[in-house]
Amino acid sequence: MKAICFYFQVHQPFRYRRYRFFDIGNDHYYYDDYSNESILQKLTKSCYLPANKLMLELINKHNGKFKIAFSISGLALEQFELYAPEVIDSFKMLADTGHVEFLSETYSHSLVSLNNKELFIRQIHEHDKMIEKYFGQKPAVFRNSELIYSDEIGETIAEMGFKAILTEGARHILGWKSPNFLYVNANNPRLKVLMRNYKLSDDIAFRFSNHNWSEFPLKAEKYFGWIKSLVKDEFINLFVDYEVFGEYQRADTGIFNFMRQLPEVVFKHSEITFDTPSEIASKFQPVSVVSVPQPISWADEERDLSAWLGNEMQEEAFKNLYELAPRMNVVSDIDLWKDWNYLQTSDHFYHMCTKYFSGGEIHNHFNPYDSPYEAFINYMNVLSDFKLRLNALVPENELEIEIAGLNKLLIEKDAKLKKYENELKAMQSKRPVKHSVIPKSKTSPGIVSNKKP
Repeated sequence: MKAICFYFQVHQPFRYRRYRFFDIGNDHYYYDDYSNESILQKLTKSCYLPANKLMLELINKHNGKFKIAFSISGLALEQFELYAPEVIDSFKMLADTGHVEFLSETYSHSLVSLNNKELFIRQIHEHDKMIEKYFGQKPAVFRNSELIYSDEIGETIAEMGFKAILTEGARHILGWKSPNFLYVNANNPRLKVLMRNYKLSDDIAFRFSNHNWSEFPLKAEKYFGWIKSLVKDEFINLFVDYEVFGEYQRADTGIFNFMRQLPEVVFKHSEITFDTPSEIASKFQPVSVVSVPQPISWADEERDLSAWLGNEMQEEAFKNLYELAPRMNVVSDIDLWKDWNYLQTSDHFYHMCTKYFSGGEIHNHFNPYDSPYEAFINYMNVLSDFKLRLNALVPENELEIEIAGLNKLLIEKDAKLKKYENELKAMQSKRPVKHSVIPKSKTSPGIVSNKKP
């Protein structure tokens, strides 16, 4: 029996304000609070609340036969806490149905899996604690940031006890094989690999409202026909950004009606089921090993890492960031760790992408920068200030140890001065005020003496 697996990515970064060179060392607050709040409020109204309402309606209408999965980054959950707690409540309502699966991922929606295994594992644990806290689920399936996957990454995920991982059904990896079957990791066959059907996924995510598309307009009946025509395939993995609903594809395109009608059409004309990734991994048998020696992703035509690490700026920023990782391991400062998590978000590197900039195109949805070069300079300024703060706590070399010692003395000196100033003010406030007596003049006011000196 064929199955459909819907998975939605939910992520929003903490965007930086214009952080100038002269701010380095003087101002340690990096964030554009206005943009972060206004964008999240916009998405709450256009996507998150109406889409969650629709998904809950579909689950209830079809008595739990309609099932979906979400991967929500830790940073998205933090922003919901700050700016839209009602969104978390709506996700909790979905979790309470028992027909929604919440997946594991990196807390910061980061690229850490490409650099630091220890930090990669730490971020996964941090994320999963938050998922358990809010939704009462311990994730069993992992989805890496941007569906980045390789044999080595899969091996780490298998060692952590996950039973399956999601990734892109990249053509250069699969060749003649179909993404509509279950595979296993090349290094550890215990880990099952679910691969995205990028054509059918992108028909919804990117082509749905394109009037120049030969299949426009896309109706639920037509889409179901394409799925049903895949007679020999076992399941269809439809993985998309959740913001497709109401934001990338606005409500007036008919995207919500399409999603509302699709399960009804499927259940009316077939025995096709909707399954979560965990159910797919348990229900079907793997057909083959999939070998991915070099990392792949779901981005762009190349399905590689070039959207984040495709030029010298991105590589320089990435290298400078993770050079700090060993020293961060001994840091306990909460504020520094929060800034460290936010620095790792993949979006920062995505905004530095130059692949399409020269041709007038840019990865610019909610992009706060006018150019990738501006994105790089702003990020490196923030990183430079962050490094100064880290050096004060964990110096890198003898010179920085000496500077840190001097800084500590200055801080202690300032603290003592403030203490003494406060004590002096307190003493002065308690001292009785003495009024001085002004002696009376021998010459009456208003009378000019004619006496010569």
